[in-house]
Amino acid sequence: MPGQVRLFRKPFLLYAGWWLFWVTIQVLVLHRLGVHWRIATIDSVASNTILAIICLSAITVFKFYQAGSDSRIYRLLQGIGITLLYIVIIHWTFAFIFASNPNYLAFTELSMPARFMFALLMVSFVTLLHWLWNTMLEQKNQEQRKAEAEQLVKDAELVKLRQQLQPHFLFNSLNSISALAGSKPDEARRMIQQLSDFLRGTLRKDELQTVALQEELDHLKLYLDIEKVRFGHRLNVELLIDETSNSLFIPPLLLQPIVENAIKFGLYGTIDGITVSLKTWVEHSFLIVEVRNPFDEETQNVNQGTGFGLSSIKRRLFLLYSRADLILTEKKDGIFITRLKIPQLK
Repeated sequence: MPGQVRLFRKPFLLYAGWWLFWVTIQVLVLHRLGVHWRIATIDSVASNTILAIICLSAITVFKFYQAGSDSRIYRLLQGIGITLLYIVIIHWTFAFIFASNPNYLAFTELSMPARFMFALLMVSFVTLLHWLWNTMLEQKNQEQRKAEAEQLVKDAELVKLRQQLQPHFLFNSLNSISALAGSKPDEARRMIQQLSDFLRGTLRKDELQTVALQEELDHLKLYLDIEKVRFGHRLNVELLIDETSNSLFIPPLLLQPIVENAIKFGLYGTIDGITVSLKTWVEHSFLIVEVRNPFDEETQNVNQGTGFGLSSIKRRLFLLYSRADLILTEKKDGIFITRLKIPQLK
């Protein structure tokens, strides 16, 4: 309601100031033509008040009829009709007000063509001004609706990307639990509890844009505990966390698919143990996260994945930060490196 009052107040003050301006001008013009101050003031106030009412009526008409660009003639005829109505009303009004002054009545009759042209210009100007005002408001509302729609689409796509990264991990975990249930029931129960804690944390983070790195790492450790149960001694994870980066922010659930990707491809083609390292540091206004895993070129060519994990993360970062250079990959000396650059918004 306060916003609507402000929107109404602006055009109202504009019209009131415009009315006062033309009353003053008309009084001065009539007095220069030899009309007494009192009569000039009565004429000016009466004629401009009637004109103001006529203009407001014209605004009301055009408010309910928004003609297109092909209806300019109709608009012109409508303006002429409204102006003729003004002339009729002012003729009757002056006949009543100046009934005892036939000389001034004769003067007003002679001035009717000039009054008609002035009224037509004012009606046209006011309706045009009102149309421009409404057009600006409508454009602003359209831009706001468009921005809200784009944000909804972006949020929906982000949710979809996050959800698409979870199912295969969940299926693998359930298969591992099934395999452990018979031979190692205690480890199966522990893995079920870890999986429950992990999924509960995932649900809590689904609505957040960013979380502290420390919180994201705590959630990642739940995932790593599950993977260590699956792969046992074959998996070793090294965390090299710069303390200054713990309080910085990162999109939630971003590290888990990267580490999962590193574990998946690091274990391809080998029965030996591997080490996946995760390192963080601060560089200018960016949080840098680097994940390294062993990489066997020959094995990877045979077991090449779809690349969905990293491409979806790249898409998610682009939706959040409007930049396509925030995830980089590199192959170097049998090591696959994934590096994230997370802007720290102030």
